[in-house]
Amino acid sequence: MNTEMTQPVDQLKERYDGVLKVTGRAKYAAEFSGPFDKKQLVYAFPVQSTVASGTIAAIDTAAAERASGVLQILTPFNAPKLVMQGKKIQYLQDATVYYNGQFIAMVIARSLVEAEAAARLLVVTYKEQPAKLDLMGRMSEARAPRSNRPPSAPPAEKPMPKADVVIDQTYITPVQNHNPMEPHGTIAWWDGGKLSVYDATQGISGVKSGLAKIFGIDAEAVHVMCPYVGGGFGTKGSMWSQTVLAAMAAQAVKRPVKLILERTQMFGPVGARPSTINHIQLGANKDGKLVGIRHNAVCNTSMMEDFQESSMGPSGMLYACDNIQTTGKLVEMNWGMGTWQRAPGEAPGTAVTELAMDELAHALKIDPLELRLINYAEMDPERKKPFSSKHLRECYTQAAERFGWSKRNATPGQVREGDKLIGCGMATATYPANRGAASAVVRVMANGRAFVGSGTQDLGTGMYTIMAQTAAQWLGMDPKLVEAKLGDTTLPPAGGSGGSTSTASVMPAVAQAAQDARAKMIAMAIGDAQSPLHGIAAADIDTRDGRIFMKSDAAKTETFAALLTRNGGQPVEALASTKPTLDRTAYTPQSFGAVFAEVAVDEHTHMVQVRRVVGTYDIGILLNNTTGLNQLMGGVVWGVGFALHEATVHDPVYGRVVNENLGEYHVPVNPDIGSIDVTVLNIPDYNLNPLGVRGIGEIGITGAMAAIGNAIFNATGKRVREYPMTPDKIMQA
Repeated sequence: MNTEMTQPVDQLKERYDGVLKVTGRAKYAAEFSGPFDKKQLVYAFPVQSTVASGTIAAIDTAAAERASGVLQILTPFNAPKLVMQGKKIQYLQDATVYYNGQFIAMVIARSLVEAEAAARLLVVTYKEQPAKLDLMGRMSEARAPRSNRPPSAPPAEKPMPKADVVIDQTYITPVQNHNPMEPHGTIAWWDGGKLSVYDATQGISGVKSGLAKIFGIDAEAVHVMCPYVGGGFGTKGSMWSQTVLAAMAAQAVKRPVKLILERTQMFGPVGARPSTINHIQLGANKDGKLVGIRHNAVCNTSMMEDFQESSMGPSGMLYACDNIQTTGKLVEMNWGMGTWQRAPGEAPGTAVTELAMDELAHALKIDPLELRLINYAEMDPERKKPFSSKHLRECYTQAAERFGWSKRNATPGQVREGDKLIGCGMATATYPANRGAASAVVRVMANGRAFVGSGTQDLGTGMYTIMAQTAAQWLGMDPKLVEAKLGDTTLPPAGGSGGSTSTASVMPAVAQAAQDARAKMIAMAIGDAQSPLHGIAAADIDTRDGRIFMKSDAAKTETFAALLTRNGGQPVEALASTKPTLDRTAYTPQSFGAVFAEVAVDEHTHMVQVRRVVGTYDIGILLNNTTGLNQLMGGVVWGVGFALHEATVHDPVYGRVVNENLGEYHVPVNPDIGSIDVTVLNIPDYNLNPLGVRGIGEIGITGAMAAIGNAIFNATGKRVREYPMTPDKIMQA
């Protein structure tokens, strides 16, 4: 493939799937009614535990079995045995209870109403055990993460160098739950030994292989479909129990089964972002130069499996310093499992590290932006290697100018508008640039249209749009004439959509397949005696607007459609597979950004209004402005929620999430969001891939929380070190 994009880019101005979504014609996992017999479709309803720790002694199912419409009830005492793989997610394989809300039984009935009604009739007897529910009270029990590697001695603690100013504080982020508009759900059915599922997932290939292993069947006997995802943000990156339970139920009753989680059932059984407790020390000389960084992070993990929210990551790579030490430990809790949530590690990591940097700037009486420039890292300070591409300085400059940072009053509490205190803050954004293996097929038809397909997913990020656009770009045709298909395991495989990998992974495969199809058409024209391009060297031929032509004589031309029709009318097809080429031992691939925020804090109620956020990002080439800038803006909105609203609250006695609904689990709504101004540098990163693109689904959230928190300090003079920064915390600071 060419190492640079030489073809003109004709961006789609509207989303490829926009009309389908706004007219309700885009179907999500729970909405399908075939190809199975929809009259045979039945419903499964999972039953949750009401204790946090112990074992199930017995489940009395007699009353439920007599209830209307009930077909079968599965419990740990009668569920089919599976081939357990990986996570200790509960598939009704044993009677152990690890947290309050865990799935412990399943009712299958003719209708959802009947299944739910019967579930309330189950009588469960437990042998309870003392539960671990007090995270802050158990910090002394923090341990290193378990792994398959032999244990090694912990790194020797480096003494903090002598510094003129030292910041030594603890910063806390809470447990947070994903709340995508589309809940988790699966429709499963068997045809002999073949299993098919519609599943709300960020990784159809992972679900395919996972189901095959768990049910002990060949992977080719599993068909997974997910044409649209109504939001995932990490929670749909793993295969959780409801997918397996739906397939188990379908096998048990020999009918297609639909299992869709209620909103309350998504608090625990499908993971959450862990809480992090971060002890950070920053030491600097009077000139602002960092001489020591210490970040010791502790997060909660489950009793089933270790998951670490590595919030110490940004402290190890954002700023130049010769003396850095970061550690991460875990505290086991009888809560649901931890999992990836938008920008895992980097979101809470920048939220706390960038608060500490602001504290240091204030103590040194140095402008917060200037402090970051003083400590600008030209290379990865912890790994001692260059970044694949880095233009963070330009981000700082552009965003600061658009925001008007130079007009900021550095003294906290000095700017008022009536009873509102006005403040400005800034922070650095960052997220790793990732790429995986992917395949794609491109097909040009005799009717002048084209097809592109890949077994990837579209979470609302715009994958349909950029697949069609990229295929069109390298074929040389109008992207509106390209049909895109994804979300089906019969298509060429691609990885999961997480870690901001999809664009950087799938687009090189799409571009390569399109180039190969184009080359086949050029060869066809050269070999066709009836073509005006007959006998011309391939290097002298180009394509544009659905036509093939001679570069030096544009009159020698014909359409794709005419060429293919004359040569039998069969499609020209190319399949391409690409894989990462970057040597990660030589480079650190990373995206960066600068975020500035202005807030207004009511001096009486301490309510915070985020008036405006300005961000500039170094994310490689932005393939589509409409979908790309939308992703960055969505990340900023999530940053507002992280900073001011979101927190999962566990009952300290029973361990159940007490705000397991959108009435009490607060997320930002329209009145909470002010002006959002985001731009990108559009500087390619050809070290990462031939197109110079990176994924951007996650970087938008990073840095935004700290920019808001630092703006609150600038407005009020009150430093809040625990998220979310609610009025009571500001009042008490």
